[in-house]
Amino acid sequence: MSYTKFHLAWILGIFMLTCACKSKNKIKRDASGNIIVNTDPSSDYLSPAESMETIHMPEGYSLQLVASEPMIHEPVAIAWDANGRLFVAEMNTYMQDIDGSDEMKPICTVKRLEDTDGDGVMDKAVVFIDSLVLPRMILALDDRLLVNETNSNNIYSYRDTDGDGIADEKKLVFRNDVISTSNLEHQKSGLIWNLDNRMYVTVEDVRYKYENGMLKAEQLHEGPGGQWGLGNDDYGRLYFSAAGGETPALNFQQNPSFGRLDFEDQYDDEFQSVWPIISTPDVQGGLPRLRADSTLNHFTACTGQSIYRGHTLPADLKGDLLICEPVGRLVRRAKITNTDGKITMQNAYDKQEFMASTDMNFRPVNSATGPDGSLYIVDMYRGIIQEGEWTKLGTYLRTQILNKKLDKNIGRGRIYRVVYDGIKPDKTAPKMLSQPSSELVQYLSHPNGWWRDNAQKLMVVRADKSVVPALKKLALASPVQLARIHALWTLDGLNSLDQETLKASLRDKDAEVRKTAVWIAADAVKNGDTKLINILEPLKDDPSADVRFQLALTLRFNKSDKAQSIIREMIAHRPGNEIMTASENKYQSSLHAKALSAKNANLMEEADRKLVLQGSLTFKQLCTACHGAEGKGAINGGKDMPAPPLAGNKNVTGDPEKLIKILLHGLHGPINGKNYTDVMPALGGNDDEYIASALSYIRNDLGNKASVVKADDVKKVREATKGRTSSWTWAELNAAKK
Repeated sequence: MSYTKFHLAWILGIFMLTCACKSKNKIKRDASGNIIVNTDPSSDYLSPAESMETIHMPEGYSLQLVASEPMIHEPVAIAWDANGRLFVAEMNTYMQDIDGSDEMKPICTVKRLEDTDGDGVMDKAVVFIDSLVLPRMILALDDRLLVNETNSNNIYSYRDTDGDGIADEKKLVFRNDVISTSNLEHQKSGLIWNLDNRMYVTVEDVRYKYENGMLKAEQLHEGPGGQWGLGNDDYGRLYFSAAGGETPALNFQQNPSFGRLDFEDQYDDEFQSVWPIISTPDVQGGLPRLRADSTLNHFTACTGQSIYRGHTLPADLKGDLLICEPVGRLVRRAKITNTDGKITMQNAYDKQEFMASTDMNFRPVNSATGPDGSLYIVDMYRGIIQEGEWTKLGTYLRTQILNKKLDKNIGRGRIYRVVYDGIKPDKTAPKMLSQPSSELVQYLSHPNGWWRDNAQKLMVVRADKSVVPALKKLALASPVQLARIHALWTLDGLNSLDQETLKASLRDKDAEVRKTAVWIAADAVKNGDTKLINILEPLKDDPSADVRFQLALTLRFNKSDKAQSIIREMIAHRPGNEIMTASENKYQSSLHAKALSAKNANLMEEADRKLVLQGSLTFKQLCTACHGAEGKGAINGGKDMPAPPLAGNKNVTGDPEKLIKILLHGLHGPINGKNYTDVMPALGGNDDEYIASALSYIRNDLGNKASVVKADDVKKVREATKGRTSSWTWAELNAAKK
């Protein structure tokens, strides 16, 4: 289907919106400077022009409409190919009513949009792929688009071979036939090509590497966490968010291939507070998540984050983290600070947000830097933004949705770009797909990270080694720091980084280049390259804490006495190096926990051991966002936990029937008098063995020891509670056993 022709009214509407749209009214404040909130907002549909008038931004910033309905519907993710064509993943079946009926129907699409006249507005669109089940992840590889769907672990590539804009070639590039059975909000997302030529995702303990037309999964030491969205900066640092744990940013201290690491003080309680300009009654956490003025008081739907890496917005925005918060109808801007290798962040504004709207249907769910250097915001523009597990009969959220008639607002969506007064977006149209590799090398020096990333990716995917001499020259002689860094990683991706070039980069005047060279050495060191360890050793005295920390990480998985002694020496001689010490302690602790878990498993019967192992995978993929990776509760920087800790919890090792009921039907309300900000969703759609394995794991790991739960145990409780449609309360569960 093509959308190249529109009604005259649509064309005129787009023409009127090609100029930047600014809010006519400033945010209103009281005498104390507090925002005066709209406490009784309407949920009525607003046109794109009307909605843009409700979105407030700092002085100088404004929005331009890139695309909206009827061109697109229910957009959740975007990706450009190397020719600047924009792919949009549409979840057309997401919450089309308050119960989420027929969500898994294969009728979702990926659209391909084009701006044919260079005015920044998309004027041509086709359905590139149809018949999908809630597409979660898209990545433009070269002229192929990688796609993953909800409930599937398989990844396919799609290509248009005849030039009509519609994919007619579909190939399986990664196969894992295990069906994802967790709630669609808890499944992985991301699939971004990072600086290190690996593709990263959230939730699961894997990353991917492209080899000969296929993706190869690489196992990580532990899962990286996160949920919807994944961002990276110019130097390959990854930023995760976890809505379930109400954690706006996590696991950004080190690359997740070296394990997870978070600090309680990586941001303060104030960073957790959000500042909507509209009443936000439709929050799953209920009244505890609302201020007296009826606004959301804390991140809850943190998602769709990205680092701004472009060149056509003010320089002080570059390197800042943007976090979408669709429940609050806002976008946070966070300033990043590096202190001796430890990363901290804070809100760029005082009790205010980068973007905030009074339109109840404004639902920012994703962000990205585009080829024109602008910041793009994906607005799902709809009433309901929570999945059906959280809108069931009897829930606080369902009442609010019905009161405001939010369930009636479906099937729309907008994409905006952020622009700034006096700075024009770059109109250079990328044509990298048709350019030879020799012409791509120049883009590694481009001021916009989008151009650098795509040039590197294309050269690695093409495996064209004719560019190696030019890349070596760039790595050793370019005056542009990021060009040297990209050249090194491109050489590494082409398996053409010789030792002399690496050694020269280890002596580079710039600490980020030296850190890059140390990071690149990690694979060889892990595989036992002792000569390389000797070459790296002098950097233990590097003046940069970042370089020393990366050296400790690079040596981590090499168990030789030499490698481990260098790590110990750096820690002993640098007592003020908080991050290196904390990272090593966390890693050693995780090794101890794994060893203890393996020891306990060996004492079990074979069938029970398999059950616990199966449950560990479920826990790591589903439960860590709210309960924490070690079962000690999610680190969210605030006082409230989204869910109770499981480690050493007597309720976990107690009556298994209670636990079975909770997993089958869910749990809401206080537990032993303590309120939590999230509810436990029902997992009863999974089979009995799935439920039994998850419970067996939490009862026999995380510092707990109790009997395993068998599938037959689950079957009996399922039959006894057949017909129940509401989640349990703790009082109900206790009363049922008396």
